[in-house]
Amino acid sequence: MTMKKMLLLGGSAQQIVAIETAKRLGLYTVLCDYLPDNPGQYHADKFYLVSTTDKEAVLDVARKESVDYVIAYASDPAAPVAAYVAEKLALPANPFRSVEILCNKDKFRAFLREHGFNVPDCKSYSDPDEAKSDELDIEYPVIVKPVDSSGSKGVTVVYHQSELNVAIDFAFSFSRSNRIIIEKFIEKKHRFIVGGDIFIAQGRIIQWGLMNNQRDQNVNSLVPVGESYPALIDEEDRERVKRELQRLVTELDFQYGPMNIELIVDENNDVFFIDVGPRSGGNMIPDLLGMVFDCDVVEMSVRAAMGEDVSFNAETGHLFYATHNLHSDRDGIFEGIQYSEEIERFIVRKCLYKRPGDEVFYFDNASKALGIVFLKFGSMEQMLDILQNINQHIRPIVKGKKS
Repeated sequence: MTMKKMLLLGGSAQQIVAIETAKRLGLYTVLCDYLPDNPGQYHADKFYLVSTTDKEAVLDVARKESVDYVIAYASDPAAPVAAYVAEKLALPANPFRSVEILCNKDKFRAFLREHGFNVPDCKSYSDPDEAKSDELDIEYPVIVKPVDSSGSKGVTVVYHQSELNVAIDFAFSFSRSNRIIIEKFIEKKHRFIVGGDIFIAQGRIIQWGLMNNQRDQNVNSLVPVGESYPALIDEEDRERVKRELQRLVTELDFQYGPMNIELIVDENNDVFFIDVGPRSGGNMIPDLLGMVFDCDVVEMSVRAAMGEDVSFNAETGHLFYATHNLHSDRDGIFEGIQYSEEIERFIVRKCLYKRPGDEVFYFDNASKALGIVFLKFGSMEQMLDILQNINQHIRPIVKGKKS
């Protein structure tokens, strides 16, 4: 019997788990990644040094290898390519058009408006000079971001017009398509942005991984430094969020697989989607949800990409779990992590990406994380108290000048 093949787009440290899962399920794994030193290549059966954002090059690999399935695990930039290749080769996939909408913030905002969802005032640009010379009719503060980046790369909140030009240049520097969007910054009603992942089967959301999106105000308030479960929102708002998410899934004709979400409920009880990605969240969110729900979300994702039916029965998960993304407030040389005695009793898993002597960088986007720590608490109050003061309990030791 010929072994089935899966094409995986992306071989970073966080994506190795998808490669290993596919192999465990009996699949021959073919990997594409543009980085010659990606760690995933040492786990896959075959590796191609090909950019995961190059649709035609990836399609050529898929045809050459006669792959049966394709997945872009935990990768926004590669998700449209996976859908494109799958559609071209009639492999299991969500609609390419819908995936493309979710991976382009201006298209997503237009889709939301067209289908009656709440949308902040916004305007997109493909010319930096046009963006800088335009007299915005959007009330400050505004948020400026590339239409096609992930991990908070290139994103700035602007409170005054004098700050706008720098933010525009910064956003353009991270856009592969050379497009940015400027939109009204919506103030949230709750203490946290609602983040996490949901999972879809046969067009219905079967897993609600709604969590608190933790931020570090002392380093970068726009970059998540972890998630905590359950989401700290009241029951009425929770039901509003669930209704709007299911309506979004239905309007997009999404049939299966994970979605990474960021949303807020404002003071008028209106739900606003910040970002919705057609893939599992980064920062090991699937691993966290595995602890919460006693399931293997990575295996669910791989099986969904194989066109298999995925079932899930747990309405709510175990309390109270969290992750913390280890990060530095400066560029420098990594020397280690210092943990307080108090925090050690809550830690259930440590994943370190760096070794002493490695170069590390100021945490201005998710790719600069040093590692991830998983924690379990006895109550919501205990969890919130520890996480609010997490920098007192977990301190990266980095030799270098503070940014």
